Formats: sequence, structure tokens, C-alpha cells
Amino acid sequence: MLKKPLSLACVLFVAALMSGASVVSPALAQGKKLRIGVIYDYTGPLAGGGSDLHALGAKIMIDYFAKKGGVEGYAIEATYADAQSKPDVAINEAVRLIEQEKVDMLLGFYSSAQCVPVAARVEQLKKFMWITTCISSAVLENCNLKYVFRVQPSGRQFGLMSTDFIAQNARAKLGKEPKDLKVAIIHEDGAYGIDVSKGNEEGAKKAGFNVVLKEGYSATAPDLSSLVIKLKRARPDVLFHTGYNPDIALFLRQAREQGLRFHRSARTSTMSSTSTRSRSGSPTRRRCAPSWPR
Repeated sequence: MLKKPLSLACVLFVAALMSGASVVSPALAQGKKLRIGVIYDYTGPLAGGGSDLHALGAKIMIDYFAKKGGVEGYAIEATYADAQSKPDVAINEAVRLIEQEKVDMLLGFYSSAQCVPVAARVEQLKKFMWITTCISSAVLENCNLKYVFRVQPSGRQFGLMSTDFIAQNARAKLGKEPKDLKVAIIHEDGAYGIDVSKGNEEGAKKAGFNVVLKEGYSATAPDLSSLVIKLKRARPDVLFHTGYNPDIALFLRQAREQGLRFHRSARTSTMSSTSTRSRSGSPTRRRCAPSWPR
């Protein structure tokens, strides 16, 4: 049970962010502030991959409630920090904001590679952490965290949803029964990609798909042509692909250049299908791409 007024204010603030409702008291108490530390990747590869857009959305809502006068009698004061697309920097910035800037809660976090270690550290410091983006199950699963919250689906759930979608539409769209479909699962090998791929594998088994290839790769790999060659040999009907902006664009470009073709691509990515196609072309006849980081 939340007994401290400031703890209650933290919860009410994030609830207000989600609902768009204003929960401002008629008269703002003098000197009462809710200090929020906001951490996203403003530089590095994850910035252009979508983190900068999530950061902008958070700032718009924080500014909105700040101009409204605050939340439940507390004025809102935000301090912004750049994780620089690096997990160690994200941890250091989280600790700095809590211990030096004296923030009451943290908000943001784009990459699962950052969320997993940061969540454990923030829990130790007994401060609220409201995750807006990263989806790895490893952040919360079997951790019994009391101060860390997330409302979006997990990576495993995204993996399950994409395989279920293909299974439900296999006969109508591909002219094949699910048991006759050959599928490949590829993913970046961080916490985000591994979690989604587990959902893909679980869903593929449930649907009866024939998994002809499952392989991870580094999101910073400069060349994915060997993976393209393996896929050409495996000849999947459907590709389940989880990755970030740069590696997905690289893969699609090299796949197009080497003549890789498949019927469907179910992609969980950090960029929209439109931006992916415009940057790299697409070797797929059809694709479904739920964009979500990470």
C-alpha cells in the first residue's frame, strides 16, 4: 500500500500520462514538487531507431501536465538524460539522477539491453521506474520487483502474436495449411531479440510450422550476407525477423542484392515498415511489421 504522498503522486502522474486526464488539485501546495528523471537515447544508433520519437512523446506529455499546474498538488520538474545507446551509460545516468539530482522517479528507457540492468539497480535504490518502451520479459519475469512498472506487451507476447497471425491466415493468404509452411526465425542477439524469438519459436511449435532456420546475430554486425545465404538454402515461406533500425535495413538491402525472396515477413522492429522499405527495398511479397522497440 502506498502511504507516502509523494509515492502516490508518482503513481497518479503516470496514470495521468496514460489516460490523458488531468488530476490537478484546485490549489497547488507551495513548494511541493514531483521530480522526474527522463532517460532515452538522444544520440547513438538507437536515437534514429525510434528512441528520439519516444522521448519527444514523453516530453510533450510532461510539458502538458506541467503547464496544467502539476499532479495532485505537486508541481512537475523534469530532468533529461541521454543514455547514448549504451547500457552502462543508462545505468550511470539512472544512478546520477537519483543520487545527485534527487529525482523521485525515472521514466523512459527504449532498449531492453538497458532496462534489464537498470531495473535491478533502481529497485535497490527504492525509486519508481516507469518503463515506456522496452519489451524484454527478462526485465520483470520472476524478479518480484516492487518499484518497476511496465504496461506494454512483452517480447514473448509479440512473438506469439506474429506466429498466430500467420497461422490464422496461412490458408487464405498463402494457400497452405500451417503444418505445410516452412518458416525461419532470425533476431538480433540482445535481450529484446532473444525474447521475441522465444515467442516465435513457441508459437511456431503450437501452429505446427516447419522451422527450417533459427539464428541470432549481432545488431552491430557490419555484414549479414552469410545469414542471407543460409536463408536462400533453407527457402522459408515466411520469415520472422526481430531487429533494430540499422541491422534490419542492412539485412533487407543484402537480401535484395542476393536475390532472396519469401512470401511473408513478420517483423518486430524499431522502425515502421514504410521507413524500412524506403531505405532498403524489400525482398518480400507481403509483410506485417509491428514496430516496437526494444
